[in-house]
Amino acid sequence: MNSILDLTTYDEVLRGFSWEKLWALFDGNEARMNLAHECIDRHRGKGTAISVKFADGRSEHYDFATLADLTGRFAHWLERRGIAKGDRVAVIVEPSRAFYVGMFGAMKYGAIAVPMFTLFGPEGLALRINDCKPKLILTQSDPEPMRTQFPDTQVVRADDAFWAELAAEKSAYVATTSASDYALFQYTSGTTRELPEAVKHTHRAVVTLMVAALYGLGLRHGDRYFCPSSPAWGHGLSHGTISPLALGIRTASYSGKFDAQRIFEALQEFEISNVAAAPTVFRMLRNSGLREKYEIGLNKISYAGEPMDSETMAWVEQAFGVTPASMYGTTEVGVVMVNYPGLDGYRIKPGSLGKPVPGAQMAILDAAGDELAPLQTGEISVRKKSKWFPLKDRGYTDEEGYFYIEGRSDDVIISAGWTMSALEIENTLLKHPAVLEAAVVAVPDPLRGQVAKAYIVARDARADVVEDIQSFMKERLSKHEYPRQVELVGELPKTPAGKVNRKALRELRRKP
Repeated sequence: MNSILDLTTYDEVLRGFSWEKLWALFDGNEARMNLAHECIDRHRGKGTAISVKFADGRSEHYDFATLADLTGRFAHWLERRGIAKGDRVAVIVEPSRAFYVGMFGAMKYGAIAVPMFTLFGPEGLALRINDCKPKLILTQSDPEPMRTQFPDTQVVRADDAFWAELAAEKSAYVATTSASDYALFQYTSGTTRELPEAVKHTHRAVVTLMVAALYGLGLRHGDRYFCPSSPAWGHGLSHGTISPLALGIRTASYSGKFDAQRIFEALQEFEISNVAAAPTVFRMLRNSGLREKYEIGLNKISYAGEPMDSETMAWVEQAFGVTPASMYGTTEVGVVMVNYPGLDGYRIKPGSLGKPVPGAQMAILDAAGDELAPLQTGEISVRKKSKWFPLKDRGYTDEEGYFYIEGRSDDVIISAGWTMSALEIENTLLKHPAVLEAAVVAVPDPLRGQVAKAYIVARDARADVVEDIQSFMKERLSKHEYPRQVELVGELPKTPAGKVNRKALRELRRKP
């Protein structure tokens, strides 16, 4: 059987794709599999696994062999600390040696890794910690506040003492997980107006990820790949970290506050040929005016998380000589639509979501659940287990079968690629003593695509109340999640049932 990696044209992929060929890429099988082994240990002799560009300008590189040894030591260390297989291990660390050792080491041991965003405030963090109930938290910050906040959880700082403890452990560790054991909990910000929930991935999920890796990212051996998205979230975790490593492909990441200069430096220094990022990253690179200072040779570019505006797309094509390829899906169902970057015989249509991944059945449905003809707007849906599953986006197809998105079907807010829950923001707003009522909706933003706007009925409308509310929110939720726009109103529009009428608020913000 020829390897699925040998299929180089769109027609060959449609004819030759099979799940059997995807499984053949791995050491594990449907009974026994370990995600850390597939991503790290089996590539021990392949040199550098991960390069990290830090916001302060320095770079670090970790090879497969070193990570294999350190993750084995971490697995033994977890056992010595009384962590049981199946326990959750939260990793609240920026991309770095500690992040990758903690995450892959937990999975190698048979614990469940739970990467979390380092900028969560105490309330945003508590929502997730109280949900997954980890037995251990690995952090890069002062552990005492977390120990106070979560007294029943071991909190360990990744400092010199931590690395000394690991050095005393054995490096060899044989993973014994089954393919159906949970490996990873990935938190979202909710799919509609729900609080954050964990999407639970088994070790075998790495096989499913290969669909996006091969046809959404266009990953192939020889690529020099870079994804600056945080691995605490879906894109940076699944598509920036696990996907390339599972194929034995060196990947690069970014750590710290975004800096366009550092991104350009990474592209040049690491000689990147394949890059995946949120459209906001490309907008910020464009706005920096720095492109001409760097020698960069990209041949594949993909993006996900939000649509790319036409001006940014035109700049990407001019600046790098590559048409960016959209990749579309959800955390719950995975990637279902791609633009097949690097594949001969496929034409990327700028502005489209692309076409379904091999084996997927997609359609646009009306309110009754019936399929619509081309150019008719309805609900973008995927067929799973003989049923249609709506993806909460509205769109249409053209006569050639390309899909297009027109907007969200619910009130999830996608800002700079981050998915935010309006309910979570509202619940935190209501804890401020000056806030009587609050409603949050998405509003357009030229840089971030969307930002959260809060309409607030205030108990106290003093001059500095808006600034005070925003400071309050920055301290309690992640820094990207606070409402960047706040408007004080006398009352919120309500439905006859007494609920906040968010449709009316959306119409209100469209008025000049």
